[in-house]
Amino acid sequence: MSFIRVFPKNKCALIGMVHVMALPGTPFYEENDKDIIKKAVSEASAYQNAGFDGIIIENMFDTPYTKTVGPEIVAFLSVIATKIRKKIDIPIGIQVLAGANKEALAIAKAANLDFIRAEGFVFGHIADEGYFDAQAGELLRYRKQIGADYIAVWTDIKKKHSSHSITNDISIGETAKAAQFFRSDGLIVTGTSTGVSTNPADLKSVGKFTKLPIIVGSGVTLENISQYLPIASAIIIGSWVKKDGYWENDLHLERLVELVEVVKNSFV
Repeated sequence: MSFIRVFPKNKCALIGMVHVMALPGTPFYEENDKDIIKKAVSEASAYQNAGFDGIIIENMFDTPYTKTVGPEIVAFLSVIATKIRKKIDIPIGIQVLAGANKEALAIAKAANLDFIRAEGFVFGHIADEGYFDAQAGELLRYRKQIGADYIAVWTDIKKKHSSHSITNDISIGETAKAAQFFRSDGLIVTGTSTGVSTNPADLKSVGKFTKLPIIVGSGVTLENISQYLPIASAIIIGSWVKKDGYWENDLHLERLVELVEVVKNSFV
């Protein structure tokens, strides 16, 4: 799946995170179904109105995460994604935490989304939730089976919130090379945890090993975004655009506009 098909503009794409409130069956769910949907649609609309190039839907409030999710999560996210798809016309992706990549593909297929964010694509690693094995072969076969080849699969490499001691002898560049060989559509590089800045040196290392689009996946702020723009094909942001720069808070609308202006002016 071509990155250009999803984001055809000749610039770094700015992608906002829609952090969906706690869903049914998870510890912080408050039986507020209408509010969950309303807020998710409202945030997606705010990103589009501010000039963002795309969004990613994520069940971020479903802590603590599990390695599999129940049908209630898939069903609810499908409803949310469908309602957002009807409301906005910029590209939409989805990630289902933690590592529920098949489920994300199924939702994307049902709601006519453009891409998913997948963890555990190549090489095993230890995450907060336990051991994750590589899923590339199984995941892309599933994509073929459900007729979803048009949905791009963006893949985290050396993923945040994880230990990579078992692959310590494999550099981030070699990991990128393996992900390309296993047919990733784009590579996401992050810091060590949510809100922690991505190391520009890691982006450059990845760029030496692959021609795939490189996406910055964490820690972007107004102050540091300029160092990523010349390197990255896209930037995902979900913390700094919230009030006080914390992901759990509501969107800070002025910050959305500020960020868009910086990116726009960088490509004049």
